[in-house]
Amino acid sequence: MQKNHTFFLIFFFYIFCIANSSEIPLNSTISSLNPTQKWSSPNNTFSLQFIPKNSTTFYLSIAYDSTTPIWSAVSAAVDGGATFHLTFSGDLQLISSHGDLLWNSNTSNLGITHARLNENGNFILLNNSNYIFWESFDFPTDTIVTSQNFTVEMILSSGFYSFFLNSSGNLSLQWNHSIIYYSSGLNSSVISNLSGNPSLMLQEIGILSLYDSNLTTSVIMAYGSDYGDTEDILRFLRLDNDGNLRMYSVDRGSDVALVRWSAVSDQCQVFGFCGNMGICSYNDTGPVCGCPSENFEPVDEGDSRKGCRLKERIEDCPGNVALLQLDHTRFLNYPPEMNDVYYMGNSPCRGTCLSGTNCVVSTTLSDGSGECYIKSSNFVSGYQSAALPSTSFVKVCGPVIPNPPPPSVEGTDNDRLKGWVIVVSVLSTIVALLVVEGGLWWWCCRKSRKFESLSAQYGLLEYASGAPVQFSYRELQLATKGFKEKLGVGGFGAVYKGVLANRTAAAVKRLEGIEQGEKQFRMEVATISSTHHLNLVRLIGLCSEGRHRLLVYEFMKNSSLDSFLFETEIKSEKFLSWEQRFNIALGTAKGIAYLHEECRDCIIHCDIKPENILLDDNYNAKVSDFGLAKLVNPKDHRYRTLTSVRGTRGYLAPEWVADHAITIKSDVYSFGMVLLEIVSGRRNFEVSDDTNRKKFTVWAYEEFDKGNVSSVLDRRLPAAEFDMDQVTRVIQVGFWCIQEKPSQRPMMGKVVQMLEGITDVKQPPAPKAAVDSSVSSIGSSLSILHPTDLSSLSESNIENPTSSFAHYSEDDR
Repeated sequence: MQKNHTFFLIFFFYIFCIANSSEIPLNSTISSLNPTQKWSSPNNTFSLQFIPKNSTTFYLSIAYDSTTPIWSAVSAAVDGGATFHLTFSGDLQLISSHGDLLWNSNTSNLGITHARLNENGNFILLNNSNYIFWESFDFPTDTIVTSQNFTVEMILSSGFYSFFLNSSGNLSLQWNHSIIYYSSGLNSSVISNLSGNPSLMLQEIGILSLYDSNLTTSVIMAYGSDYGDTEDILRFLRLDNDGNLRMYSVDRGSDVALVRWSAVSDQCQVFGFCGNMGICSYNDTGPVCGCPSENFEPVDEGDSRKGCRLKERIEDCPGNVALLQLDHTRFLNYPPEMNDVYYMGNSPCRGTCLSGTNCVVSTTLSDGSGECYIKSSNFVSGYQSAALPSTSFVKVCGPVIPNPPPPSVEGTDNDRLKGWVIVVSVLSTIVALLVVEGGLWWWCCRKSRKFESLSAQYGLLEYASGAPVQFSYRELQLATKGFKEKLGVGGFGAVYKGVLANRTAAAVKRLEGIEQGEKQFRMEVATISSTHHLNLVRLIGLCSEGRHRLLVYEFMKNSSLDSFLFETEIKSEKFLSWEQRFNIALGTAKGIAYLHEECRDCIIHCDIKPENILLDDNYNAKVSDFGLAKLVNPKDHRYRTLTSVRGTRGYLAPEWVADHAITIKSDVYSFGMVLLEIVSGRRNFEVSDDTNRKKFTVWAYEEFDKGNVSSVLDRRLPAAEFDMDQVTRVIQVGFWCIQEKPSQRPMMGKVVQMLEGITDVKQPPAPKAAVDSSVSSIGSSLSILHPTDLSSLSESNIENPTSSFAHYSEDDR
């Protein structure tokens, strides 16, 4: 009896293990008759299952969180009763309810013992030695996910559209395997270095990168709008059935995927989007498809994207052919389609098409090129917009019947009366609710001790979306243990290390000289907190209680860059490799480029230096101390001037010292100095016997010009550790950045491209001697008027310098 009991325990334990194992044994089957039946990854992140299209048909897909498909065995839906079977021989088979083989993996008799769906969404067939014979990542359908290599042999397909990567690194979108309507490539210097077998990968942080064995670093092809976010989300790249390639992100637990990047920014530029003879245009909600005129009819009344056809064919009206004129319209013209191109005006272009036997449509461009092209293709794709400087002509059988004008939006008097009634009713209801809420608030909360702090929190939410967390002064006292551990002192006050209630380490800055009102202070801080970038220090929250004004930032474990670079300041255990230095330089450049070119309000930093570049746990660069200038005693908002700012010895641009004129090119100069310091490990204003008693930047250019690049490089770096071509490129970029004339310095976006090797870097001219190193600091009033007005600010505004940033709005640029 005891033996039988033991046997059953062992048997049930075995059954339990099989049921909960992520390994899928041979002869396993899932059926569309049971939609809850699925094969899952170990943590249930992905599942392979039949997803209902409707009540009778299903898609066999690998799906994220059981809602977002990333791979399908076949693009078409299958009927109810279809099964997906891993056979005894190791073959995957999709079989219809009638027993027809719809798809298989062709992996029979290879020694496969089981299958597994990995946590990254890759479905694999393998043997007992874990040798992989087949994997879904090698056969993408319309989607690729993070960690999935997309190579030159692979194609994404969706309807008539396909996406591929060619051997020169070009990303291409193609219609019907013929018309390439999108191609994003690399510059010639990068292409010449490729091995001919590059691959594309979507990184988990939302960056689409190109990899190649001959490249020392990856080349960034696209950024997602939310790149850098690291929440529990899935990012994927999908070729949609409208012909556009898009990057998406979707939160776990949600079935809503948000677009983060599109290859084709103008959907109407996608060839064939509205079908043959369809015209793409935009209404208030997005792109719409229509026919050129009432001489045409839709191919499918239920689907405007299937195009249009003539009600009467041209062949049936040989003596009655007319030309329909479409203003602000062009018919898309992409390679390798061959068209007859002429240089003539509207009338000749029209006449040439009318007399040509093969002409279907013609387009004349009014963009100054004088170009007229005749299309004789059996498939033409149109685009209409008031912004297009072009006119097109379409052959029809006469008479020409234009489309009717759109219906009037004014409506009848009765409609307007109904609208006013609705508006008045809604407004009356809102006013009544506000009165009731205000009365309750006054009666219940006016004597509460917590009222003051609560109103402050609600005020913050009122004045800013995405506002930072509000802390009480007492909370930050406890978090910093009475402001015990000082991390440093900046222009705005001291910084202390703290640990928040959720055990998150933070840097707490006690601000000094802040004289703004509560509302204005909170609005400015909320603006700072809305500036998000992977290479900017993140603002967590604030405290504003009476005279106490504090800001709470994310804590950077590795402190600032200067503590690693300069021999007199580093500890023995602190040292940065060349790879780390290059990544820090590139990350800093991206952060500054974001402030200059990608923020809604352009932000000029004014104090780029190693002390303001912080390093996280992984030595990623984070630019610090931005947005605080507007917090310090703004005396007269009628003139929209900021308070004084301070530069730092060795990093001030010449025009800043000479004319007090500050633009984004002043930041470029400072960054150039930092770049040379990263390479050399020396202060840019250093004078020593090693530099022949010359300022380092002057001596460094002389050595570089002689070809002695290695003498400029930090002597502590092992020779085998760095790529001399990359070092040379970084030095060249540094010298371009410190040119005396601002117009000669590149924009920071261009700097990023040059550092990445996307843009060629020419030999820089010799920069003139930098500003006298005896200058330790200088004040300069900043304006958020037009940049050309910056130099007109008087020196009377220079007072009590503080390290800060300056803003000017997009409208003022």
